[in-house]
Amino acid sequence: MRRRVSDFRRPVRRRFSNVFWVILCGLVILLFIGLLSRENQQPTSRSAAKRSYRRDKIIEGLNITDEMLSPDSVDRQLNDQISLAKAFLVIAKESNNLQFAWELSAQIRNSQILLSNAALRRTPLTTSESETAIRDMALLLFQAQQLHYDSATMIMRLKAKIQGLEEQMNSVNEKSSKYGQIAAEEVPKSLYCLGVRLTSEWFKNSNLQRKLKERRQTAIKLKDNNLYHFCIFSDNVLATSVVVNSTAWNSKNPETLVFHLITDEVNYAAMNAWFTTNSFQGVTVDVQKIEDFSWLNATYVPVLKQLQDSDTRNYYFSGSDDDNRTPIKFRNPKYLSMLNHLRFYIPEVFPALKKIVFFDDDVVVQKDLSSLFSIDLNGNVNGAVETCMETFHRYHKYLNYSHPLIREHFMLMHVGGHLG
Repeated sequence: MRRRVSDFRRPVRRRFSNVFWVILCGLVILLFIGLLSRENQQPTSRSAAKRSYRRDKIIEGLNITDEMLSPDSVDRQLNDQISLAKAFLVIAKESNNLQFAWELSAQIRNSQILLSNAALRRTPLTTSESETAIRDMALLLFQAQQLHYDSATMIMRLKAKIQGLEEQMNSVNEKSSKYGQIAAEEVPKSLYCLGVRLTSEWFKNSNLQRKLKERRQTAIKLKDNNLYHFCIFSDNVLATSVVVNSTAWNSKNPETLVFHLITDEVNYAAMNAWFTTNSFQGVTVDVQKIEDFSWLNATYVPVLKQLQDSDTRNYYFSGSDDDNRTPIKFRNPKYLSMLNHLRFYIPEVFPALKKIVFFDDDVVVQKDLSSLFSIDLNGNVNGAVETCMETFHRYHKYLNYSHPLIREHFMLMHVGGHLG
């Protein structure tokens, strides 16, 4: 009987232990769920707190209060009037209306004082204490509108000012370009006066003229085709001297060199004085003036007639006929000098010579040039240095190819001769 009683109690004890473990597991699960939900709520509250803090800082930094956000706020109305008055103040000063500008400035200062006092006492302005300031400011703003100090007028004034500044800038750029070219072409005062001093020395010193006559007695060299002849057409004494001197120094036999210099009447005495006084390694130098060529007249030389035309001279000196579309280097008055065009008449200038090398006055010779005279030109009249780069002197830059005759006789991409 005892064994049966003991057997009956054991299943009951097992049932109570199972219930206990089920309840314990449920509590653990509930506790875990509660912890998870609490962690999810904390970031949300933190981000909300951060947003609230950031918004408070923005409002504090911009001074945005409920009073300023209200459409019926007196403070807001005063601030709007002040902003508009400041814009009109600038226009009034530009229009030289100093009295009205002073009145606007005084009223702006008065309104700002009212707003400052309200901010110090931390209470908004009332209609009664700001009514006078608002009315006075409104009258000034109305007066500004009557004077056409509105936005449209301001825009027109600014456009006119911008246009004026653009014209001024174009004028300054044009002057800068012209002055830059003048600075590049001009020489120091001491060198500029060199021609005057040489001319004075030429007429004072009879020995120089006697030396010139002695040299001319050996004029047979000037027509000797067994020598090497060079010609320079220039009115620049120093530049011509550099060409002659550099050629002489680099020549193997400088005594076989003959230079034919042609200048104008103004610089003729200076050229003679310089090349008579100085020796260039035994080089023969002959100076002539262009005025001595009687055949050089407008009838025989069409370009001379054009150079003497008043419109042509006005084109080079005024520089305002084509709205500066032509580069300034092409409007240099030096092109009016016949010395710049005489190179096309070299056979007429030196009829007795079979071969002659033409130099511009901006050349520095660095080697012996005697080999040039042994080049076979294959029956051609002249030879030139090849400078055919990508866009250098292409015909399409100078000629109007819409004309049928030009299009028929000239190739678009051919290159003009380098005259120097």
